[in-house]
Formats: sequence, structure tokens, C-alpha cells
Amino acid sequence: MPLNSSNDQIPARVRKISWSGSNATGRRAGSTHGGLRWESVPWAARRSHLGRRGLAIGIDIGGTKVAAGVVDPSGRVVEEAWRSTPGNDARAVEQVIVELVQELGRSQRIASVGIGAAGWMDLDGGTVLFSPHLAWRNEPLRENLQHLLRRPVLVTNDADAAAWAEWRFGAGQGESRLVCITLGTGIGGAMVMDGRVERGRFGVAGEFGHQIVVPGGHRCECGNRGCWEQYASGNALGREARELALRNSPVAFELLKAAGGSAGNISGVTVTERAKAGDSASRELLEEVGHWLGLGLANLAAALDPGTFVIGGGLCDAGELLVGPARTAFARNLTGRGFRPVAAIKLAALGPRAGMIGAADLSRVSGRARG
Repeated sequence: MPLNSSNDQIPARVRKISWSGSNATGRRAGSTHGGLRWESVPWAARRSHLGRRGLAIGIDIGGTKVAAGVVDPSGRVVEEAWRSTPGNDARAVEQVIVELVQELGRSQRIASVGIGAAGWMDLDGGTVLFSPHLAWRNEPLRENLQHLLRRPVLVTNDADAAAWAEWRFGAGQGESRLVCITLGTGIGGAMVMDGRVERGRFGVAGEFGHQIVVPGGHRCECGNRGCWEQYASGNALGREARELALRNSPVAFELLKAAGGSAGNISGVTVTERAKAGDSASRELLEEVGHWLGLGLANLAAALDPGTFVIGGGLCDAGELLVGPARTAFARNLTGRGFRPVAAIKLAALGPRAGMIGAADLSRVSGRARG
């Protein structure tokens, strides 16, 4: 049902929080400083000129929740609010965004607003070409929101926003060629190369989860078979655990017990929790997913040659139980192993607020990033 502007119909919570962020700064390629084009300035030097403008609001639009936060130039979230995502009604989502910005902006002077959402954006960032969770099809979202908010607005992919945040303030600081992987229901991806988000020729780069690693394998929601995310995601972990339980395997006893005796209730979260508690079957399942993760990372290293992979998303709650096996499989499958430098594989540092932080920061510097 479409929502109107009544706060009674769109309940909200706002709370003050403390967020530990780095003071590292940077600047995206493409603008001028002191008469120089930023393409001619080393990427590390560009960083020192980013984030000099004031507070910005970052908004992360998910399938169930719209989260917003006021972010300062050091990447610290000083205030945040969230509301339920209002179904598939595009206008209602815009109204939620407007109300969140108005609410957070009452006591703060906001310079700009950044929107991060799952989907494909045009290269200019003004139009959402397609969003899997919302009814956005060739939607001129930036123009709509700038008209409603009377502020500069940036619209970007949520994975791109998270990658930018990790590069600026998190686990990817100091890296000139960064690839971020987000492990959740599926696999999201993004790249920051030489101080800019790399989006490809048509703006849809980063769909790493849909590289085919098993021809003819499990059917993927994208329509293909054998996609990487069918083997190295939260969904894959839950599917394999349920299959084990449905076969009445005695090693699945702890998983079934945790799921109330129903194999259908076993999820990737269930497996992760039991693995952290020491269940050997759950640890084996995580190790298998970690193997597939490392294999896919080796493929990406062969194509992109990054210096660092940052791994984030809900599945990373498993920590080294997942990433340790991934590092082993990565080293085993890396092209030219033994004769080339090996990219670092790190866990993301900013947690679920990375998209919010990155969207806000990109909006703050986007005017300087264009030239």
C-alpha cells in the first residue's frame, strides 16, 4: 500500500551513536586542484583532498529497511534513523527518503545526500536502470530527489558505496587497486581503482557473483547455471546444510536441533552460529563455502590483479572459519602462484553501515569528482 507523509504510517526511530572512523582522507579522480587535472595527480595524493566539505546524509535502501545516517568527513556516523522499506512503490520510497532527510537535517546543516541501492545506474548516476527490490525501471531518481530535497543528491549502487567506504575509512585504506566482495543472500562486488569507483563501460561492472564457476551447475536466479554465488554465499551455505539434514545424516544432528527439528528452518545464519559454537559439521560446511570463495577470488585476481580483496556482508560473521579456507583455496588456484605477488584478503572493517558511510562520502566529493 502506498504511504503518505504521515509519521503514523511510517514509524521511525532515531538515536545518537558513536562510530569509530579513520581520519584518512582522499580525493576522486576527475576534478582540478591548483590548475592540475586529477588524472595527473598520484592517487595517494588525491586522498588528502577529499572530504573537506561538511556533513552529508547517506541512505542505504534495502529490501526490508531504509537506513539513513549523518556522516562527517572522517567517516563517523553521528546520528542515524531507519524505517521499513515501503514495498515496491517507487514514489513511497522517495517519500521515505525525504522524511528521513528532513528528520536528520533538523539539527544539522547537511551539504549533500547520497543514496545507495541495489541495482544498475547509468554512468552519470542520475537514472536507476533497474533495481531488483524496488519498482525502479529507468527511474530519474536523482532529479526527482533533488527537486524534493533542494540539495545535491548522488545515486549509486550499494556495493559501490560500501567499497568506497572501505577504501576511504576501512580495511582498504592505502590500497591503489581494491576489490570488495559482499557475501549475503548472493554475492555483490565493486572496485576502487586508483582513487575512483570503477563501474565499467556501461555502469554495470562488479556482478562478480554471476561468473560461472560450474557449467551446468545449480540454477541461479539470474537465469544461468553454475554462478559463483550458488556456491559461495549465505544461500549456498543454507542449501547445503538443509540437504545434509534432509538425508538424515547423523552429522546434522546439531543443526536440526538448533532449527527446532525442521530441516527447512536451517539457514546460513544457523550454520554460522553452530560453527562458532564448535559443531564440526557446520565448520565443514563453512570450509566448503570458503573453498568456493577462494576459487572465485583466484579467478578475479587473474582478471583484475588487485592488491587487496575486502570481504564483507552477513556471511562474514563467521570470520576466519570462512576466510581461512578461502585464503588456502585462493593460494592453491592462483594463476602464476609462486612467481607473483599475492593479493591480501581482509575482512571488511565497517560492518553494515559501510553502504551508508560510502554513499554519504561520495555525495560529499561527487562535485569535485567530475571534471
